[in-house]
Amino acid sequence: MLQVSGLVKRFGGFTAVNNVSFALEQGEILGLIGPNGSGKSTIFNMLSGTLAPTAGSIRFHGREIAGRPPHRIINSGIGRTFQIPRPFHRLSLFENVALAGYYGQGRHSRAQAFAAAERALALVGLPADRTMPVAGLGAAGLKKLELAKALATEPSLLLADESLGGLDETEMDQAADMLRRIRAELRITIIWVEHIMGVLMRVVDRVMVLDHGEKIAEGLPSAVAADPRVIEVYLGTDAGAVQAAAARG
Repeated sequence: MLQVSGLVKRFGGFTAVNNVSFALEQGEILGLIGPNGSGKSTIFNMLSGTLAPTAGSIRFHGREIAGRPPHRIINSGIGRTFQIPRPFHRLSLFENVALAGYYGQGRHSRAQAFAAAERALALVGLPADRTMPVAGLGAAGLKKLELAKALATEPSLLLADESLGGLDETEMDQAADMLRRIRAELRITIIWVEHIMGVLMRVVDRVMVLDHGEKIAEGLPSAVAADPRVIEVYLGTDAGAVQAAAARG
C-alpha cells in the first residue's frame, strides 16, 4: 500500500529526517515512536503533503505522491489527525466534520459530505447534532472530533498523530480500542505516532523507532522493545513501559 524510500527533509543546514525507508501493508497498524525531535511529525507532514521532501520517494498504491499539495493527498485516500485539535469554533460540531467530508475521494456534493460526517461521528461516538457547539467538548471530545474529521474524508490510510495526549487512563484505553475498531470495521490502515507507549505497544502490529531523524529499529513490538538501541534511547524514561507493554501484547 505505502512504500517510502530514502526520505530526507532538511531545513537549511539541519537534517530533520535522514534516509528513512519503510513499507506498509494493507490493514496494518504501524506504531511510529521516538523522543521529541526525532522526526515523527516531519514524516507525517511529508506523508500528508504539508511539507515537500528534500529527497526520497513516497509511493501510495503504486503512485508517487511526494510533494503533492495536501488536498491532493487527501483526495488520494490519506487522512490525518493533528496533535492539537483546532476546530472552527464558529461552526457546529457536525459542520466541522462535514467540512472535512467535502475533501473525500471523488466527493463534490453537500449530501455526500453530510453522509460521510454522520458515519464518522457515529463511529467515534459523537452525536450528529447539527447545532451542537464545539465548546465544552473537553479533551476526549476534541480528540474524537479530530478523528471524526479525518474519517469523514474516508481514507484508506489514517495518520493518527498523538491521539492519547491529554486523556486520562480510561480515555486512553477507549481511544486505543477505537483505533482497533476503525481498522476492523473500515479496513483502514493506520500509522500511529504516540508518546504513550504503554498503550501503543499493546495495539500495533509493528513498531518503527526514530532517533535524531534516523530509523534505529523496526519490527514486532516485543523485538523492538528488546533492542539495545531502543533501550538506550528510552533509558530512564519509558523503557520499562515499552518492554512491559510489548510483553503483554
